[in-house]
This record gives sequence, structure tokens and C-alpha cells, in this order.
Amino acid sequence: MTAVFLVLSAFLASAVEMVEALTIVLAVGVTRDWRSALSGVGAATLSLAAIVAALGPALTLIPIDTLRLVVGALLLVFGLQWLRKAILRASGYVSLHDEEAAFARETAEARAAGLERRAGLDWYAFTIAFKGVLLEGLEVAFIVLSFGSTQGSIPLAALGAGVAVVLVAVAGLVAHAPLARVPENTLKFAVGTMLTTFGIFWAAEGTGAHWPGGDASLPAVLGFVLLLSVAFVALLRRGRPAIA
Repeated sequence: MTAVFLVLSAFLASAVEMVEALTIVLAVGVTRDWRSALSGVGAATLSLAAIVAALGPALTLIPIDTLRLVVGALLLVFGLQWLRKAILRASGYVSLHDEEAAFARETAEARAAGLERRAGLDWYAFTIAFKGVLLEGLEVAFIVLSFGSTQGSIPLAALGAGVAVVLVAVAGLVAHAPLARVPENTLKFAVGTMLTTFGIFWAAEGTGAHWPGGDASLPAVLGFVLLLSVAFVALLRRGRPAIA
């Protein structure tokens, strides 16, 4: 059961981050230079792989209870931030994220930027693609490392993330446009719920608490977090009309 949650959480979190990274890469690739943009993607991917390879073994040296306490607290910070934004968007307090608008903004900025070539590459396209993929990918790397290290299976978490990256990349290449139809807020709601669930579960274990049934308690914690989140959405919708 834990393995399923592990892979699914890594997959969903990675999908959300890679959809946003794809929008940036498409914008500079279409308006500037595809070779430079893809070179930036490659450089960022190698950097992320090096981070995971370097930190992964180091995390295994930390006592498991300490690791679960620290990782659980960090996951709560990340999860509650994602969940808060998703709840505010679902209730109408904040407008939904628009990938087409983000693509238009990135495209306009790319067209307005001056041309500077280094090592035969359009430096603007390279750096924007590199930064976009690296920044979005760092959250993915954190999730892979934290989930994998606490469960003793970084490769399993990396598998979920890798599948998401490949699927988003293929979809972007086929569509050759931002994935505006992807229900991003729904994905963020799901990811926020799962990160918060694991955060509660592991932080409690890190302090010495024992869940009834061990890992079998995860679905109950997940259900509690989900029901509470849905209740907040319903309450907020009653208090304020949705944004058009």
C-alpha cells in the first residue's frame, strides 16, 4: 500500500511541475531556438540527476526516526502550501492557473529579449529553459529523495517521477503547445493532500508514535485530510462568489 502511494505521489507531483516547465521550454523553443532550449533542458536534467545521486546515499546514513521527523515536517510545509493554493482556487478566492496565459507571457518576453550567442547557443533560450526545468525539477528531486529515503526505495520514487516526466514531454511534443487542458488545480489538490498525509504520518512516527496497523493507517489519514480539505472548499464557496 505504501509503495502505491509512494509512486503515485511522486508521479502526480512531477506531472504538475513538468507541465509548468514544459510551458517555459515551449515558449523559448518556439520563439527563439529549439537547439538552445533543449540544450538547457539537458543541462538542467543532468544537474538534477547529480543532486539526487549525491544526496540519496547521504540520507541513508541518517537515523530513520530522525529522517522521518525532518522529512515529515518538510512535507507538511510543502503539502499545506499546495493544498492551501488548491483550496483557494477551488473555492473561487484565487483564479485558476492558466497555462495558455503563462505561455503567452513567456513568449512575449522571449521575443523582446536581445540576442546573445555563447558557444553557438542562443543564451537567452538556454538559460531560461535551464532555470525553468531546474527550479521546477528541484521540487521533484526533493519529493523523490524524501519519499524514497524514508521508505528505503529512492528508485521506486524515481520511477514515478520519471514516468511523469516522459509522459508530459511526449504530450508536449505531440501537441506542440502548452497542456492547458490538464486539470492542474485538481492535480495540485491531489498532490497537496498526499504530501500532507505523508507529512502527518512520518512526522508522528519520527516522534515515536505508532499508528494502528502501521502503514495500513495511511488510507485513513488520507481520507481525513481529503474530507477536511473538501469541507474547507465548501465553506469558502458559501462565503464568497467564484471569480469569473
